[in-house]
Amino acid sequence: MPLSPDEIVFWQWGIVQLNATIVYTWLLMLFLAVGAKLITRRLATGLTRSRWQNLLEIIVTAIEKQIEEVGLSHPRTYLDFLGTLFLFVATASLFTVVPGYQPPTGSLSTTVALALCVFVAVPLFGIAEQGLASYLKSYIQPTFIMLPFNLISELSRTLALAVRLFGNMMSGAMIIGILLSITPFVFPIVMTLLGLLTGMVQAYIFSILAAVYIAAATRVRAKSRDPDAGASPEQQPG
Repeated sequence: MPLSPDEIVFWQWGIVQLNATIVYTWLLMLFLAVGAKLITRRLATGLTRSRWQNLLEIIVTAIEKQIEEVGLSHPRTYLDFLGTLFLFVATASLFTVVPGYQPPTGSLSTTVALALCVFVAVPLFGIAEQGLASYLKSYIQPTFIMLPFNLISELSRTLALAVRLFGNMMSGAMIIGILLSITPFVFPIVMTLLGLLTGMVQAYIFSILAAVYIAAATRVRAKSRDPDAGASPEQQPG
């Protein structure tokens, strides 16, 4: 039983290979892109709407609500990025019901790529909200000595995002494979259902953590920009 979809090679020429991680990642992206196009091609604004549009609006509204609860005051700004992360990881888990399918999130290369997207997006959103100078100053707050520790924190949380998702997805696939070899009927079905639940939870955790990191980056200098933020009620202008 392969421990990772990287081990399933469909085609190879020298050092160039086409493995299951690449194939299933592109198939997932194609599925999401085509599905989004089909669902949104005839959007209605009236009371009569298709079931697919209703489902889409429920998902979008739920994601927006979660983003807002994290502390991001303008959830639509971050909806595209965070929503895409959630839908990709969630869909990768849901497709495990297809025989022979291996979720690309069971590969460390995929989870690292997703974590790197968050690693790049956090400062971009922070700079867009706070400005370059103000965002960079956050790395030396409250003192310049904190600079290396803040940089290490940025790198370590990126690594934690990648390893957490990879470990949970790979362990779920391994347990299902082991149970298939021991009890090929009842238990694999139960574990597959539990695996689907675990995958959805991991998609939620991954996107929420990304939202938390973005929220921290966009709020870090907000108080210092507001001259009345730290003033007492008597000191604030009337």
